Amino acid sequence: MFEPFSSGYYLGRLYVEPYEGDRAVMHRAEHEQVNRQLYDGQSESPLVMKIGSAHVPVHGAEDVPGRTVGLPESALEATGVDNPPTLREVLLAKADRATQLLGIDPADGDGPAGF
Repeated sequence: MFEPFSSGYYLGRLYVEPYEGDRAVMHRAEHEQVNRQLYDGQSESPLVMKIGSAHVPVHGAEDVPGRTVGLPESALEATGVDNPPTLREVLLAKADRATQLLGIDPADGDGPAGF
């Protein structure tokens, strides 16, 4: 789903669509798989994706189709994505980069309020 891109990111292509919830989500099984493979198994930690111009913490949820990131309206506006759903290149921050960007402590999965 993601391949190495740079020292701080992996690159993938996912559908980006609106989501009625209060946080960004992707299918739970895919979230857990990516988390195990690329974030050293910290399954409760959000994946940090750069979509458009914004970094977004992404959690797992059952009600999202595969290969899709669902964004609440506020996050969708921040990314600059026009005419969703749309297939987009998405950057996934590597674990150490995610920690740097959002202050996430990988040991306990905590991050800024609202995550």
